[in-house]
Amino acid sequence: MTHPLSVTLADADATLVLGRELGRAAQAGQVIALVGELGAGKTTLTRGLVRGLGYEGEVTSPTFSLVQEYLGGSLEVFHFDFYRVEDEHELLDLGWDDYLERGGLVIVEWPSLYPDLLPRNTRWLKLSHEGEGRLVVDLESPFKG
Repeated sequence: MTHPLSVTLADADATLVLGRELGRAAQAGQVIALVGELGAGKTTLTRGLVRGLGYEGEVTSPTFSLVQEYLGGSLEVFHFDFYRVEDEHELLDLGWDDYLERGGLVIVEWPSLYPDLLPRNTRWLKLSHEGEGRLVVDLESPFKG
């Protein structure tokens, strides 16, 4: 990570704009872990990321399906939600390792539930409430902040 991110966003639209910028800069094989409480903007940021890669379809939270695939943009995107995962074997059975090897962009919500499954070079972003808006910062490790 060469340019650590720390930005305050006024609203959901600003979160989408940041996501689009991050999406345009995304690289094949990148993993982005999104940390934050319910309602912090993780899915909104993901929606922007996917749009920044040129995907035009609906972007929703994978809370119940565990993973959503967005194909048709400049990179394939695999959006995971670890919130309802019972144990790491459930993710491995789902093909976690295969998704990592496909060379797309992997986005993970609630990554701190299974941090050992994420590659060492994962980019960790923390979203938090900041007044009426949101604060988004890069984390140095999954165990900070």
